Amino acid sequence: MTDSILIPDVQSSADLRNIAINKVGIKSIRHPVQVADRSGGVQHSIGLFDMYVYLPHQFKGTHMSRFVEILNSHEREISARSFEQIARQMVERLDAESGYLEMRFPYFVNKTAPVSGVKSLLDYDVTFIGELKNGQYYFTLKVLVPVTSLCPCSKKISERGAHNQRSHITLTVRTQAHMWIEELIDIAERQASCELYGLLKRPDEKYVTERAYDNPKFVEDLVRDVAAALTADPRIDGYVVESENFESIHNHSAYALIEFDRASQH
Repeated sequence: MTDSILIPDVQSSADLRNIAINKVGIKSIRHPVQVADRSGGVQHSIGLFDMYVYLPHQFKGTHMSRFVEILNSHEREISARSFEQIARQMVERLDAESGYLEMRFPYFVNKTAPVSGVKSLLDYDVTFIGELKNGQYYFTLKVLVPVTSLCPCSKKISERGAHNQRSHITLTVRTQAHMWIEELIDIAERQASCELYGLLKRPDEKYVTERAYDNPKFVEDLVRDVAAALTADPRIDGYVVESENFESIHNHSAYALIEFDRASQH
């Protein structure tokens, strides 16, 4: 039986530059995930993960393989609830002061057309963010919701019709209690000129066109209305609401952002 070979641990060796690194780790690693939805089911998706820790000035590097080991140890059972456990494992196994975990994935909602009742899936970009700082865990949920917006000015000054566009409303929310992804989607869609659907028949197309025309919104209206709905929810500690309107009569977008922190309001 041969003696084991002693392999040096270069990452743990000393670094003399006296410069700490705020985030170091792995970026954009794909992993299968399961996400619970509001209907009681589970969606199978592919998550794109970023996993970082704080590296003190005295260490040359971190152990990149341990991030992958932690992720694989959870197999596919990764959810908003397991995020804190993964973040704490990162900090513990890598002997770090703080950790950052992000997962981006497509999420699907089965939507019913407003007139015909036909059902179709619509996809949304969702991000889970877990941060561990000085032993305190913070969770952020981010959802990008595509909607329709119709220009109030165009409607006011035009004799026939009004220009509209597809818009992206992005909600980045810090919560103190569980919120379903669908709840944030509902808030954004209710404040739009009209929501989007994956499949529409002719009667549905007539409905959504007229619905948008009867409910015009500037980009400023979109973010203000969404912000008001989020502020009214006591579960939400803070948020950033953004809207980007991809203009149909210009070669640029209209954009607005509102940021809110409930603690700073007291």
